[in-house]
Amino acid sequence: MKINLNINGKKRTIEAEGDMPLLWAIRDFVGLTGTKFGCGIGQCGACTVLIDGQPVRSCTLPVSAVSGKITTIEGLSENNDHPVQQAWIEAQVPQCGYCQSGQILNAVALLEQNPKPTDEDIHQAMDGVLCRCGTYPRIRKAIKIASK
Repeated sequence: MKINLNINGKKRTIEAEGDMPLLWAIRDFVGLTGTKFGCGIGQCGACTVLIDGQPVRSCTLPVSAVSGKITTIEGLSENNDHPVQQAWIEAQVPQCGYCQSGQILNAVALLEQNPKPTDEDIHQAMDGVLCRCGTYPRIRKAIKIASK
């Protein structure tokens, strides 16, 4: 079936089965590989994208159910100059980097809704986006930097 998507401000039409997860449409059909496959059951958050500014697990969302503007890590900024990306660099957040696109997009959504989050706000908003390397203190620090 033909499916129309708006990804990073560009209209895309793909030919895919309607039950295909959005993750695979983004990676395999559109060629944007910054969105990662982690668990496949929506539990780890590595596959997080924004749909109309809200974080969504793309590994469990059927591509046919998607409506709205999709933002992937590649669409956040062209030169990695988004304030959250800059804060991530300043706080030296990544280790292996696998979860980072999901972490960053989740943090962007948090700061859009709550520009001055407390530690508890950050914990609640970021809960469920797993970091295998345990860089949670640096993630919190980066969110605080970006909130300034």
